[in-house]
Amino acid sequence: MKRILLAILLLGNSVHFFACAKAHESEKANETTTESKQDADAYKIVYKGDKGPGVGKHIVFLASDHEYRSEESLPALARILAKHHGFTCTVIFGLDQSGNILPGSSDVKGLQALDNADLFVIFARFLNLPDNEMAHVDAYLKSGKPVVGLRTSTHAFSNKSNPTYGHYSWDYKGNDKAWTDGFGEKVLGETWVSHYGTNHKQSSKLLIEENQFEHPIMRGVKEMAVQSGAYTTYPKGVVLARGQVLNGMTPDSEPDKTKELLPVAWIRDYSIQDGKTGRAFATTHGASEDLLNTDFRRMLINSTFWALGMEKEIKGDNNIEFVGPYKPTTFNFDGYKTNVKPADLADWDSLIMPGEVFKKK
Repeated sequence: MKRILLAILLLGNSVHFFACAKAHESEKANETTTESKQDADAYKIVYKGDKGPGVGKHIVFLASDHEYRSEESLPALARILAKHHGFTCTVIFGLDQSGNILPGSSDVKGLQALDNADLFVIFARFLNLPDNEMAHVDAYLKSGKPVVGLRTSTHAFSNKSNPTYGHYSWDYKGNDKAWTDGFGEKVLGETWVSHYGTNHKQSSKLLIEENQFEHPIMRGVKEMAVQSGAYTTYPKGVVLARGQVLNGMTPDSEPDKTKELLPVAWIRDYSIQDGKTGRAFATTHGASEDLLNTDFRRMLINSTFWALGMEKEIKGDNNIEFVGPYKPTTFNFDGYKTNVKPADLADWDSLIMPGEVFKKK
């Protein structure tokens, strides 16, 4: 009888110990999850609209290029879409070791936001993201959900040495022939080729294709002129507009008659592996100062509605006014604003972009 009682007592202690250990593991897992979420929160801002056709829809923006100030363009677009049209817009940035926005940084966290996103807007250049972040991009694209890509997103990734996601690299030439030239070619329809003209000295006019004036993306769009220079592009897709290279940085500059009119905005359907088919819009422009052109900005806003299948909501007079002060920094590799955290852009009326312009020592 004593042996039985002793066995029961020992068994009870073991069960209690096992239960306590499991509870402790659960608490640690919850703490880790909370810490991970808080860590990812430092990389993003969320603008939540409360009225308009976009209520209930979630757009995720990834902003990390080295030159064209995507960290300014994308928050400005996100505010417009949230405040005026009701979308919930999450903007994710690349950061430095101090938690400040660093253009072109591959230190990006929080792309799990794509798991419940309705649209992915990307403006990135040569990123080499960790696998746990790339997994969310990969899953999103396999779901066939829409993508809007700006400027350098034709060469958004440079990671061909990655054994799992190297096929996303802009210069991928591996065994998977369907992924030759990476994300840009596979999803957007074009990879990086070259500049077409002299960037910073030659701006561009964007001319709507004659047979595309009635396309929903072009509703209300008239005279598009942008600061960013042209790219060489021969995309797989339906061309909506072509670029006229100008010999100067103002819309009234003379056209460069040595340059042909190459595509600057197009649409296409994409699918990856056995995934579903999704809509994609791409433009080779979108630099910070490009958004100052009302008609170009309207095209970008219209493209998000189109990508989401919301053509009926595209009106020629939809509100596309900036929300809060927008004072874009002139784009170049060294001219970004320093010591700016995503949280500094969180308010509707916070300046885009605060901080001091980076200068080489």
